[in-house]
Amino acid sequence: MKGPFFIETLARNGDVLHRHQVDSLPIRLGRGYNNDFILDDAYAAPRHALIEGGDDGRLVLRDLGSRNGVVYKGKRQHSLELTGDTVIRLGHTSLRVRGADFPVPPELVDRTMHRWEGALPGAVGMLLIGIVALATALLNDARPFQLSRVLQGLAYGIAAGLVWAGGWAFANRLFGRHARFGRHLFIFGCGLAAIGLYKVLSSIIAYAWSLEWLVRYGMHVAIALIAVTVYFHLGTVRPQRRRHFAASCALLALLGSGLTLVGNLQTSGRAADHLYMPLLLPPELRASQDRSIDQFMADAAAMKARIDAERIRKVEEERAAAD
Repeated sequence: MKGPFFIETLARNGDVLHRHQVDSLPIRLGRGYNNDFILDDAYAAPRHALIEGGDDGRLVLRDLGSRNGVVYKGKRQHSLELTGDTVIRLGHTSLRVRGADFPVPPELVDRTMHRWEGALPGAVGMLLIGIVALATALLNDARPFQLSRVLQGLAYGIAAGLVWAGGWAFANRLFGRHARFGRHLFIFGCGLAAIGLYKVLSSIIAYAWSLEWLVRYGMHVAIALIAVTVYFHLGTVRPQRRRHFAASCALLALLGSGLTLVGNLQTSGRAADHLYMPLLLPPELRASQDRSIDQFMADAAAMKARIDAERIRKVEEERAAAD
């Protein structure tokens, strides 16, 4: 390891908070002002540790008799050989030392989409949230129209979007250095719009072509869309870990779908979310062929025959068990 040397103060997540250059060895570390690197830490000693060159040319850190010592991987060390990746803790401060010849990885491909930052994506996100909130309030309100209820639904939707995006923006500021509130608001608006659009289109298609499974298992699609939304939030916070986030979100989506199936079976005895289509639309939207009364009665008679046979079989099994 060749000088000059750079002492890096690290956050808990491993990000570099501060770099301090020292041109030569030895390097004195402590809280006192006569050190080469001053630790602004009440749990560090005035003369805490010393870094000097070893016989093999590597750096060696020695504890100078401090009360709290030098901690590496949770264990106290009196002396420790340092590499560029060795993270030590002095008091409450995490450090590592790297020389000027330490290799750095190649630059990352910038997929940040800087044009979608700030007010523009935030405004688009707010618009999408407002549209979905208004549509939800109008479609779900079976009472006579009242403007105050519609505006109340709009206010609740916008407030939920601001709280959600604000939480992600705080995480982005904490782990990614920039808040990107507008981007997170846009992501939430797109996710909300996708879920609302799917519910409307799936209801229309299911009603028009008698594809009941589209709405009976619609909760699983909503869970998948929520997982995709969370993935884009996480990818905005830490773009370099997109693959890990994709795997985690897929696993959470599978877990959510499984819990939904189990919950449906426990509450209603069926895996579907609904027994029938929850939304009835005008007959003009029907595209599938209408069934005649005779066909309906024939299907009902066949269903009755199956149910009667099942009931008779259960009675015979109970009698056989009793005998």
